[in-house]
Amino acid sequence: MTTQEEKTRRAELIAAASRLFKEQGYERTTVRDLAQAVGMQSGSLFYHFRTKEEMLVAVMAAGIGDLTDRLEEQLSHAHTPFDRLRTVFRVHLDTLLGDDKGALSVLLYEWPSLSDKARGELIKLRDAYERDWQMVLDEAAAAGLVHQDTRLLRKLLLGGLHWTIMWYRPEGGQTPCEMADRLVDLIIRK
Repeated sequence: MTTQEEKTRRAELIAAASRLFKEQGYERTTVRDLAQAVGMQSGSLFYHFRTKEEMLVAVMAAGIGDLTDRLEEQLSHAHTPFDRLRTVFRVHLDTLLGDDKGALSVLLYEWPSLSDKARGELIKLRDAYERDWQMVLDEAAAAGLVHQDTRLLRKLLLGGLHWTIMWYRPEGGQTPCEMADRLVDLIIRK
């Protein structure tokens, strides 16, 4: 198998694992389920990943990495503190609730399934994403748009946004971006 074929196969495995971990949960997803999803023998998975946990880490790392890349790209087009604030909400909710492959929800739900060592690697990626949020909230506070305690505000907002996965329903009539805009309106200081 060439290096490009290996990368493509690994990406297929990560996408399948993301979907299965979201639908069935990490513990209930078997190596056989993962192999079947991509049309390979169970033992062949271990050519690409040493353990099932390594696959979980790859799903989570891909999810937070893609989210951070997407956020930074979108922030480069948002120029006012209000637009940047709206952007962090939109990107986060669209990734969490939109037509993604589930990696962000897997990160939220399956965090307890990780070993301490695996968590350490992912915390660095999470911290990079949260630094972008912190920067945007600090700019919004300096512009008088939000409360000055931006560190606590960041934790409150991200925790609240993460919880939307439990109650948001697409058939409810609002897209994730429309809901993000309404939520921004709720926190803006008038």
